[in-house]
Amino acid sequence: MTTTAITNIGCLVTNDPALGDGPLGQIRDAALVIEGTTVAWAGPSAAAPAADRGLDAGGRAAVPGFVDSHSHLLFAGDRTEEFNARMSGRPYSAGGIRTTVAATRQAGDRELTATLTRHLAEMLRQGTTTVETKSGYGLTVEDEARALRIAARHTAEVTYLGAHIVAPEYAGDPDGYVARVTGPMLDACAPHARWIDVFCEQGAFDGDQARAVLTAGRARGLVPRVHANQLTYGPGVRLAVELEAASADHCTHLTDADVDALAQGRTVATLLPGCEFSTRARYPDARRLLDAGAVVALSTDCNPGSSFTSSMPFCMAVAVREMGMTPDEALWSATAGGAAALRRTDIGRLSPGARADLVLLDAPSPVHLVYRPGVPLVTDVWRSGERLVRSPGG
Repeated sequence: MTTTAITNIGCLVTNDPALGDGPLGQIRDAALVIEGTTVAWAGPSAAAPAADRGLDAGGRAAVPGFVDSHSHLLFAGDRTEEFNARMSGRPYSAGGIRTTVAATRQAGDRELTATLTRHLAEMLRQGTTTVETKSGYGLTVEDEARALRIAARHTAEVTYLGAHIVAPEYAGDPDGYVARVTGPMLDACAPHARWIDVFCEQGAFDGDQARAVLTAGRARGLVPRVHANQLTYGPGVRLAVELEAASADHCTHLTDADVDALAQGRTVATLLPGCEFSTRARYPDARRLLDAGAVVALSTDCNPGSSFTSSMPFCMAVAVREMGMTPDEALWSATAGGAAALRRTDIGRLSPGARADLVLLDAPSPVHLVYRPGVPLVTDVWRSGERLVRSPGG
């Protein structure tokens, strides 16, 4: 296989403390060797082994590709008016999802595919190399299965979210809808998904309903994830930990028992600061979770209603400014933390054997990602060893 040596990296973040300084395993004046689709070597530039090809990074920083472990990209329609109203004083509620459900049901496969691929490309340009995305805007057997079939053509991280809200047709019979979600809808969707998710929240599904959804999915080989404790205190986080869900997402309203459960269990606390930014809601307390010993991931929650951003650097900046994280913690959570939330060991790091997902920044230090919010610092992106985003003249 062809090898490529990237040398003169001002600061390389490996996320492997054995290779460099601190929890991020940072190496100054570093080099990285890619062989085929994986990282073959990382270390000081002066010690870099010979390679078939070479690239001078010009002193720029390099970080692992961002891992966005929570998004909703299978949708149609626009909710600009809802956002405008919310910014003018109307509070956010889960009910706005119905607007997107109606539009998504009317859309053809081509339209849904175009929306998905457009946002995936947008994410890639900003350094995101792994994306999880969900169904949840169809809420019929046919529309949920269709969304997952489309998603599975473009990412391996696909989540069945038939239990996003109760479908309009079942507004008076939520338990009947749960039976649908755990019966014929699950049968149609399970072959196309890796994960199963549920919105355990006031206005969506209570603890008993959420348990029924997740246990049915687990029996079909799907791994649980949970939308938990976003709008109110509730049973979502403790249910996620009890069922060994990979991730409890949102985690805004937490009791001490919730925090302790996350710190002691396998479930990652995935925080979605773009959501609070876009809804003017209370931010999660990342500092509280980190100090307790919980594993924390950051994600965009990119969706048309409550967090229409695809930028992981933006979410990192908000997490540092509003949620008590340090720049290093935010970067780890947006890379290795996201990998943990997807139970992946091959991504989120740049050490030998990892998938060669690499991002070069137009900056000497990765701290610039949050030091210069809103500035497009990503210049080059490799995914699985292939350079898919290239700096001008590069």
